[in-house]
Amino acid sequence: MIAVAVALLLLAESFGRDVIWLYRAGAGQRARRAVRIGIAALALVVLWFAVLAPDQLRQFSLGAFARIPVELLVLVAVALVLPPRPRRTVAVIAGILFGLLIVDKVLNAAFYEEVDRAFNPVGDWGSIGQATGVVQDTIGRSLTYAVLGLAVIGLVLFIGAITAAAMRLTAVAARHRRGTVRGLAALTAVWGLSAGLSLQLIPGSPVASASATGLAVAQVRAGQAALADPRIFEQATRSPDPEAAIPASDLLTGLRGKDVIIAVVESYGQVAVQGTSFSPGIDAVLRRQTGMLTSAGWSARSAWLTSPTFGGISWLAHSTLESGLWVNTNQRYNELLSSSRYTLSDAFKKAGWHTVADDPSDTGAWPPGKTFYHYDDLFNRHNVGYQGPSFAYATMPDQYVLSAFQRNELAPGHKPVMAEIDLISSHTPWAPLPHLVPWNKVGNGSIFDPQPAESQYAATVWRNPSTVRKYYAMSIKYTLRALTQWVTESHDPNLVLIMLGDHQPHTAVSGIGPSHEVPISIISRDPSVFRQISSWHWQDGLQPGAGAPLKPMDAFRNEFLGAFSRH
Repeated sequence: MIAVAVALLLLAESFGRDVIWLYRAGAGQRARRAVRIGIAALALVVLWFAVLAPDQLRQFSLGAFARIPVELLVLVAVALVLPPRPRRTVAVIAGILFGLLIVDKVLNAAFYEEVDRAFNPVGDWGSIGQATGVVQDTIGRSLTYAVLGLAVIGLVLFIGAITAAAMRLTAVAARHRRGTVRGLAALTAVWGLSAGLSLQLIPGSPVASASATGLAVAQVRAGQAALADPRIFEQATRSPDPEAAIPASDLLTGLRGKDVIIAVVESYGQVAVQGTSFSPGIDAVLRRQTGMLTSAGWSARSAWLTSPTFGGISWLAHSTLESGLWVNTNQRYNELLSSSRYTLSDAFKKAGWHTVADDPSDTGAWPPGKTFYHYDDLFNRHNVGYQGPSFAYATMPDQYVLSAFQRNELAPGHKPVMAEIDLISSHTPWAPLPHLVPWNKVGNGSIFDPQPAESQYAATVWRNPSTVRKYYAMSIKYTLRALTQWVTESHDPNLVLIMLGDHQPHTAVSGIGPSHEVPISIISRDPSVFRQISSWHWQDGLQPGAGAPLKPMDAFRNEFLGAFSRH
């Protein structure tokens, strides 16, 4: 891809140099006139594309460009009434603005593909660096930097080309004033008639277009809302919190003596278990694992939660679940971390539990784990003794994460533990994938050494959408098997496992316009656990059906503390 891009740039430079030479060498008046017309037409095409290009890849079609952009009509009209110097200034400003609009459309397209929403010009810049890290884990550091470099160079060149096109188009319009006025009047009349009749060649794309102006206004309003949101969210973080006032003696009394584990399964969304080509296979695994748990004396109840995020940015879901506040942006997340909001981990610690966070995707220190969540122990990539290979984004298989947690925190005679364990084998790009080994042979993880080579790699998987969905399903099946097997392998009769997804997977798997719903299940051997949540009306088993209760994720903290505490 890099070689092709370089070749195209060299070819364009060579062709352009030849055209300029022909023009200057006097290839005839007709040739010069043809070149001028060609350049003017190219300038119009570039501007037409810049103004009308959709900001979502799914909306790209020829019909999207069969419209009349009011922004170009205004630019040409202004060029007709201004003298040369102000006209050039306006053209440069308009070209730069149109170029920045293209940058915004590119960012919007990426965000719609990944997290199913538009890019926020105030709060989303940090997500670009985090996304770069995921890409780097997928295709390698050198190729990632090369692609990013080419992307930046391409955007800069395109902004320059748009600016030059605006200058050229306005100059031609001023030079041919009479013909331009006629054409402008005709197009303006068609635009007005189309607007009055709401004409559309394709649904959602009116012939009388003002999409560029609309997008600019929408982004300005989104920025204004993001700037105002901290005041709104600060009121929520500082408002009285009745849950924090529950005395330790009355807190979580219904779970005393239990090990309470919150296992967050990466990208485990509704599409995994409902309405997709691959959901029947995952449903079959859930039915088998439910049967296995039942045979071993365990029970499960399941329902749905609405996640505040989609396709990524998992920490928004984690913090929403723990804090009982709707944390749907990085801006809110940072505001939350600077507050003293009472979390589930705070509640368990106050009630006497030993609290733990286990996230194998962390490759360094995570200060909020101590300063905000107040966990007693923090496990990451480097302090769980793993000596095996990584699997793209996943630094270690989920089976090893669970095995190491068992060894480090659930040894005989341990103090009751509350932990959040993040399971990341199902994190995009879903390749290469591990497979389960006998639990008594997990050891230091070196047994997994040959497994990456036994699976396809991400660069191969992502060439075909159906293969991407296949590998996503395989990754979810792997994690569900690992987690439910671990429940029976742990031999911990006091274990209460809360298993949930953090968000729906990338649109390559979820498709267009999916919900934000994720499954949640509670697994326990103790019938009293389920009696205390009987009012929730969750369904039996690991597989929530279409009629299972649905609650927003920020409601879980209060409902959980209310069910298991003595008020």
